[in-house]
Amino acid sequence: MPENVAGYPATLSIDYPERSDRFTSFFRLIMAVPILIILALLLGTDHSNPEAAERVYYVGTAGLVVIPTILLILFRQKYPRWWFDWNLAMANFITRIVAYVLLLRDEYPSTDEEQAVHIDIPYPNVEQDLHRWLPLVKWLLAIPHYIVLAFLWVAVVFCWIIAWFAILFTGRHPRGLYDFVVSVMRWSLRVGAYGMLLTTDQYPPFSLRE
Repeated sequence: MPENVAGYPATLSIDYPERSDRFTSFFRLIMAVPILIILALLLGTDHSNPEAAERVYYVGTAGLVVIPTILLILFRQKYPRWWFDWNLAMANFITRIVAYVLLLRDEYPSTDEEQAVHIDIPYPNVEQDLHRWLPLVKWLLAIPHYIVLAFLWVAVVFCWIIAWFAILFTGRHPRGLYDFVVSVMRWSLRVGAYGMLLTTDQYPPFSLRE
């Protein structure tokens, strides 16, 4: 299991805002309901509860092309480009929503524009980069990550609560909390690229570093 983070084929960065809007932050969960409903329709599950926003990062596979991709990699060693583009667009959309709910950004999540959330996942050369049998066991190999991330996302919830009060009183999101939350989201994205998007066979690092 490689520990080197540099060069991992899935990256995430979110522009840090110098100021955060107190008013929209106070009502953030209420304001997020419409976009969460849209996401729920795409995912085919009930995520209209704003408190479920952080869980969307993990269980959004209903909106991703996963099982067909596994089968094509297994039997044809192909990853259709439009399936990849859809999965990447969904990953971007979900990440923008999570960033909004977690008070990392104030602009309302766009369904198609990049905004301040930047994700880079290269399109894989299946024959050269992906082992045709590995998708069958990736879910099993990723279990240690899921366990660690479950605890990290609990910490994210506490960071969100502290940041909410900080923004209301100071108009700023504490940089340390901000960086930690983005790091957890980045870790989650890398695990998702490995186990759900299936774009890389490189095992994700157990690290919060970029």
